[in-house]
Amino acid sequence: MIKSKCKIGSNLRVLLESINEVPYGTSFIEDNEKKLVGIVTDGDFRRLLLNGKGLEDILQPSDLGDFVSAIEGENFDQLLNKTNIKINIVPIVNDSGELVDFFEYKHKTKFTPVAEPTLENRELEYLLDAFSSTWISSRGKYIDRFEEEFSSFCKVDYGVATSNGTVAIHLALVALGIGPGDEVIVPDLTFAATINAVLYANATPVIVDVNKDSWTICPDEIEKAITPKTKAIIPVHVYGQACEMDKIMSIAKTHNLKVVEDCAEAHGAEFNGQRVGSFGDISTFSFFANKIITTGEGGMCVTNSEELDKKMRQLRDHGMSKERRYWHDVIGFNYRMTNLQAAIGCAQLEKIDWILDRNNQIERNYIKHLDDLKLFNWQKTYKQNRKVVWLMSCTTEKRKEVMDVLVAHNIDVRPFFYCLSEMPIYSKYSFSSKNALEISKIGINLPTVKNVDYKRIANLLREL
Repeated sequence: MIKSKCKIGSNLRVLLESINEVPYGTSFIEDNEKKLVGIVTDGDFRRLLLNGKGLEDILQPSDLGDFVSAIEGENFDQLLNKTNIKINIVPIVNDSGELVDFFEYKHKTKFTPVAEPTLENRELEYLLDAFSSTWISSRGKYIDRFEEEFSSFCKVDYGVATSNGTVAIHLALVALGIGPGDEVIVPDLTFAATINAVLYANATPVIVDVNKDSWTICPDEIEKAITPKTKAIIPVHVYGQACEMDKIMSIAKTHNLKVVEDCAEAHGAEFNGQRVGSFGDISTFSFFANKIITTGEGGMCVTNSEELDKKMRQLRDHGMSKERRYWHDVIGFNYRMTNLQAAIGCAQLEKIDWILDRNNQIERNYIKHLDDLKLFNWQKTYKQNRKVVWLMSCTTEKRKEVMDVLVAHNIDVRPFFYCLSEMPIYSKYSFSSKNALEISKIGINLPTVKNVDYKRIANLLREL
């Protein structure tokens, strides 16, 4: 006999006594005909109180949320499939809708993050070496080494390490002389750091649409948005996909515009056999914890210009003269990376090819196990591009349903960035946005980590 029953129309004191009657902390709610109409857990009860209900208030049908039930005779697997991290108890009813039993199962599923750093090489060794040297701030051998090795990886001459990827973009713009009265063209589908850096420089961003298939900034829209005030373009190699750099550089040359590549999500990507980061006047990278390689926080500006390299180094270090210590020629910033961060970066860079190969294999595994579900449109690949996998990015018309199912089973997923043009603080800068708005609403990032249980994810999504 199930003790923890309560009738709709009872007051909350009776409901509490019902919940308190059993160790599983759940009351099954019946109507006057003894049909099950809902369940209330101790957590639900607390929410009722927090919403202003009192113990003498009557339990109304509107107080009950949706619930999952089973029909008498369903087997164990059928019952188990109705449970998840949030649903531990499934009431079982007969053909008349009357409660006859319940099924209880508590999941102990390990949390699967959407991304995590890979710190299994020489990171700790180098970090301890930097620590032991006492050079733990913004000078030390690992900073020089990381700048040299990462710029070499990008196939450029100079690298200037920074405290994060956002300030790297700002530093690049300031070094290029971008400021008040200047317009800078940015894509609508990007993280807010791109546009924020333009605003830090007191310039005016101009938001343009992206290509529907590649998700990257549309060269035709760049061309349309150019005015006499336009001074720069920031193409973003979003979600590991290289922009159409031949067209963008041609536009820049025709209109005498500066190009700052935002490569925060695309370390190692290529366009026509050339590494991203090697096209622009200055290019920027992020080494945030979820990026392809990480220094915890951190960034880098890379360039082939010795003049810009020197200018960025001075601006990064408070604007202090390199020839005369504590003499400031310009107003600068404290945008420096620490030797401790750079030590981690050096170890990360040693295995970047392995990380890129592993992420590519993760993408292949997802396509292999989930393609038959017909739920996802996978990120496009192009013959002229070497796309890299930062996150497992795809689109689906059932994004909410996919996210609800996976999150309920302790699997972290993330939607695409909101379009810049959608947010009130940026909307006044919008020039065009149609494709970006469509992509943003259906884009999703699946876990891009080792030991993903692809079969489990496929099974969870099979009924959608």
